[in-house]
Amino acid sequence: MTHGGTARRTVLGAAALAAGGAVAGLGAGTASAAEDGRGGAGGGGGFRSLPVPTVIGHRGASGYRPEHTLGSYALALDLGADIVEQDLVPTRDGHLVCRHENEIGGTTDVAAHPEFAPRRTTKTVDGVAVTGWFTEDFTLAELKTLRAQERIPAVRQRNTLYDGRWAVPTFEEVLRWADAEGRRRGRRVWLHVETKHPTYFRSLGLGLEEPLARLLRRHGRDGRDAAVFLQSFEPSSIQRLARLVSAPRVVLLGAAHTRPWDFEQAKDPRTVADLVTPRGLQWISGFAQGIGPTLDLVIPRDAAGRLGAPTTLVKDAHARGLVLHPYTARNENSFLPAEYRKGTDPAAYGDAFGALRTYFEQGIDGIFTDNPDTGLLAAEAFRPGRRPVNP
Repeated sequence: MTHGGTARRTVLGAAALAAGGAVAGLGAGTASAAEDGRGGAGGGGGFRSLPVPTVIGHRGASGYRPEHTLGSYALALDLGADIVEQDLVPTRDGHLVCRHENEIGGTTDVAAHPEFAPRRTTKTVDGVAVTGWFTEDFTLAELKTLRAQERIPAVRQRNTLYDGRWAVPTFEEVLRWADAEGRRRGRRVWLHVETKHPTYFRSLGLGLEEPLARLLRRHGRDGRDAAVFLQSFEPSSIQRLARLVSAPRVVLLGAAHTRPWDFEQAKDPRTVADLVTPRGLQWISGFAQGIGPTLDLVIPRDAAGRLGAPTTLVKDAHARGLVLHPYTARNENSFLPAEYRKGTDPAAYGDAFGALRTYFEQGIDGIFTDNPDTGLLAAEAFRPGRRPVNP
């Protein structure tokens, strides 16, 4: 990585100054925390009270620490994230753990454990053949012998410094951590929780929604004003959760030409392109409070990677009462639109602030970002009182 340590420390230092209010209790919407820091309906208001644009720490602060670790989650809060994201997959004995995927060869040191070598296998997950090690083949006790590591070391070489520092957390551990952090910081700690591959796991007898709902009820995060969003790329998972808990829910949306896997299985012909029409958004609003579209659904990119004309998605979703939390903003050139890249090193930082400004100008309600400090500094220019292009 050519982006130097001094430059990175400058960014982090600036974020710390800007996030002073965030660490102590950012924004009017989050300052009135429930006294115990939990996410129940007992104080702090619902998701409409969050600062806008809302900064969501994507898998924590995964631009700086290995993703889905308590270290990544804590740093996201330190850098001013309003919400911290978790992705959930199950173990063989039914515990929910935080990993981006059930294949863990790239995010843990499992390959260095000879006792688990025979478990390396190839599976078909949502129609795609994947080779590696899978959480559903491990008990929680076995998974706890592993250590987390950086997922994309070629891009984020500095993050490998933290390989092995943290274990894979269970979601219950994260809930306890969030409760404790809420008490320590004097504000509710919001979570954005995704069910990963829910149809696949249900076919294995490892349904995600019921154990998730039980944990949310146990920790007071099941109500309408709970400090949690529940999200999934499969609308049927969100519909199932809507029958189990009242917490706010978000339907994630991938590329326009794709179909959610539960639609594939149910022979539902609709694609994401159908779901982002006014009719599709109206259907979503019947069981969810928001959508999480890829940024390309807000502003498409052309074949050269440059931004084109914005779509009407923001306006259409807002007309149906839905909030928009697009994904994912990152600082590195390899992830940025072509006009915001600097130099030729894909791991170097480009003009992330310029890209964020362009997206915020569309009127989105929040954004998933690997770099919460960058996201916060960019968001503060739009909160409060800045009028978006598409109100």
